[in-house]
Amino acid sequence: MSNRLLGIGVVGTIVAGLCCYTPLLPVVLGGVGLTAMLDILYRDAVLLPILAGFLALTGYAFWRRKR
Repeated sequence: MSNRLLGIGVVGTIVAGLCCYTPLLPVVLGGVGLTAMLDILYRDAVLLPILAGFLALTGYAFWRRKR
């Protein structure tokens, strides 16, 4: 179970980090025709809490694995 949590946490952290700090999100949403969602999703009030949540999940998985 902890390996699965760790995998989800690491992948989520990488994806959220890429969406926060690179123009990956506009390119992906533009490619699938959902550019109207950019105004909602491409904000620090949405992406940074998601990144923090995945970082917390990764930390929890490491802590649980250590125990």
